[in-house]
Amino acid sequence: MTTTGAPGQAEPAATGGLLEILDLTPDPGGDPNRFLGHTPPSPLPRVFGGQVLGQALMAATRTIDLPRPVHSLHGYFLRPGDPLRPISFAVERLRDGRSFSARRTHALQSGRPILSMMASFQAPAIGVDHHVDMPPVPEPETLPSLAEVLANEDHPMAERWLRQRLVDLRHVEGPLYLRPGSEQVAEQAVWLRCLSPLTDDPALHAAVLAYASDFSVLEPVLRRHGLSWSLPGMRVASLDHAMWWHRQARADEWLLYVQRSPSASGARGLAFGEIFTRDGALACSVAQEGMLRLPHP
Repeated sequence: MTTTGAPGQAEPAATGGLLEILDLTPDPGGDPNRFLGHTPPSPLPRVFGGQVLGQALMAATRTIDLPRPVHSLHGYFLRPGDPLRPISFAVERLRDGRSFSARRTHALQSGRPILSMMASFQAPAIGVDHHVDMPPVPEPETLPSLAEVLANEDHPMAERWLRQRLVDLRHVEGPLYLRPGSEQVAEQAVWLRCLSPLTDDPALHAAVLAYASDFSVLEPVLRRHGLSWSLPGMRVASLDHAMWWHRQARADEWLLYVQRSPSASGARGLAFGEIFTRDGALACSVAQEGMLRLPHP
């Protein structure tokens, strides 16, 4: 779908831009199942996949009339999005049962789908409860922000990343922006959050997490093979994305995104992730397969 970016420390104005991205416009023709999405100015030739995913989730959420938060989504990135064109989101109301609601959302440009996503929503319920433990890692305040990492770097991509500060990402093992990691391992952990406070709307926090979940999830593939985002000619694109919400979490508070890649082959890499709240509760699980094409020798 899109080259996966590497954003860094957010600022209040940047978070306001993120809220603008997720604030969809109702269909001018009055169709309650269609919405228009905004893409901010960007130096990238394609729309960031996490943006389209978050917007598609917001579109589906707007058609849910009952108090049912999202509990899962499954999406396929079908075509690159053009950042100079608006994106139309068409929602199909598949089912509203006693406990669950299902929606299919297509993100369209020029009448063609660039993303196809299904999402399921559930009324709050009580049942068995357990989750895996969050691993011990350094606190986010002890790790450098993107601005600190790139402070003395003279590289054209460094300037681009600094202009795209919508979410604060802090890598426990060190970032892969300009150079490979110190160890070739297929796992990493990243602290993330929006710096400016968000409203208490759970749907907004879920959409922000969908947006942010696409940034670094494929990095364990790069780390395992000694690659960095700045490798000339490398192409990385999200192919499909799945996400499950287990417990509510605020996207404007620190969350730990633990990621690993069990396999890479056929110019594709598979990655899984768990997003924990700072006190150790498992909030979300993520899975993504992406295309990874290396430059020809």
